[in-house]
Amino acid sequence: MKRKDIIEFEVGSMEFGGESSTLIGKRKVKMKGGITGQKVKAVVKKARSEKAEVKLLEVIENSPMETSPVCDHFGACGGCSMLSVPYEKQLEIKSEQVLKLFEEQGIEGFEFLGIEGSPVERLYRNKMEYTFGDEVKGGPLTLGMHKKGRHLDIITVNDCRLVDEDFIKVLTSTVEYFGEKNLPYYRINSHQGYLRNLVVRKGVNTNELMVNIVTTTQVDFDMAEYKDMILNLGTKAEVVSILHTINDGLADAVNCDELRVLHGRNYIEEVVLGLRFKISPFSFFQTNTKGAEKLYSIAREFVGDHEGKVLFDLYSGTGTIGQVMASAAKQVYGIEIIEEAVVAANENTKLNGLNNCEFIAGDVAKVVKNLSEKPDLIIVDPPRPGVHKDAIRDISGFGANEIVYISCNPKTLVLDIKGFESYGYKVEKVKCMDMFPNTPHCETVVKLKK
Repeated sequence: MKRKDIIEFEVGSMEFGGESSTLIGKRKVKMKGGITGQKVKAVVKKARSEKAEVKLLEVIENSPMETSPVCDHFGACGGCSMLSVPYEKQLEIKSEQVLKLFEEQGIEGFEFLGIEGSPVERLYRNKMEYTFGDEVKGGPLTLGMHKKGRHLDIITVNDCRLVDEDFIKVLTSTVEYFGEKNLPYYRINSHQGYLRNLVVRKGVNTNELMVNIVTTTQVDFDMAEYKDMILNLGTKAEVVSILHTINDGLADAVNCDELRVLHGRNYIEEVVLGLRFKISPFSFFQTNTKGAEKLYSIAREFVGDHEGKVLFDLYSGTGTIGQVMASAAKQVYGIEIIEEAVVAANENTKLNGLNNCEFIAGDVAKVVKNLSEKPDLIIVDPPRPGVHKDAIRDISGFGANEIVYISCNPKTLVLDIKGFESYGYKVEKVKCMDMFPNTPHCETVVKLKK
């Protein structure tokens, strides 16, 4: 086996995060993607005597476990790689993968409470960020998701099973509208073009819809007709926000140089566990609303009786978890590095009539050292890279009896737990929550005790 060789093999074990590992001879072959039992064709990227890395080219034969119906884009779209696997089997796979990560780090002696499935397996996403482009060079305008393994090619995902019919209506109407206008899409290589992204957000429990069209300033185009078209689509949700975001930045990301409100307001509202939250076009909010209610309920169970206690909510985002805990707590302090999220969190506390929550902007590793009040309990919900080792030291230094760690990436979670263990904490219980059905990801909630 050498670089650029084309090989065929049957996929072995699946690892957390969407990779697979297969033993071919004495080599451990790693590949992004792959479902156990699939027969695949792949190209060798790197090869050594004991291990190799390959890129999936084609699925020759499906796995025996692939028995669920899929969308028209499955296999080509870079989205939900496990859609073909029955949901109960998906949960079993994820649960085993997370446990394996704990075992590999020698973390033991805890109660494992299994995995909680999402209340909704399909049509669950409350936010989608679509990109303008074409599927083949010089082809008609497309709007949707990147093709798997391709940086430039875009598929119009009009049969997506993760979003409801309102998303599909807005998506297809938008690409048809701008396709007729012959407006150029933005090309990231040349930095030329006008149409960049379409972002759709929905308040699942409030039935509010936000449509945000993202362009450069390279064309002077009046969006009034587009606004009227969206308002007359007959969506089930009420369109309360139509926005035009100006983004002349070079990065391939939705950034905002200027925000223009074409209709309504610049936010939608959502209700989670009886609390109301304003969601701005760029603020973080869990993409599975019904799943978030389950996740926060698990976190509340893990926190347990916190009547009259001081809680630290670290990496607090827009303050959802801290506010869910606030009704019984004496005081909640939240720390988040993104200033816009902190502003939204403090606004949300007023919206919910909570006067015992304070959210502070700053780096957790730095801000926690300056807080005068000591916490009885700490909630940690970091981004995918996990908690910096200095922050683990400082968080542990508060001496809180309990830490509840909510993780979207168990690979970094288990490494962080090893750090907390070195400061005298031990894992008491673990439960997974599947916030992302049909994908290789899930959330994990851990309770650590001093």
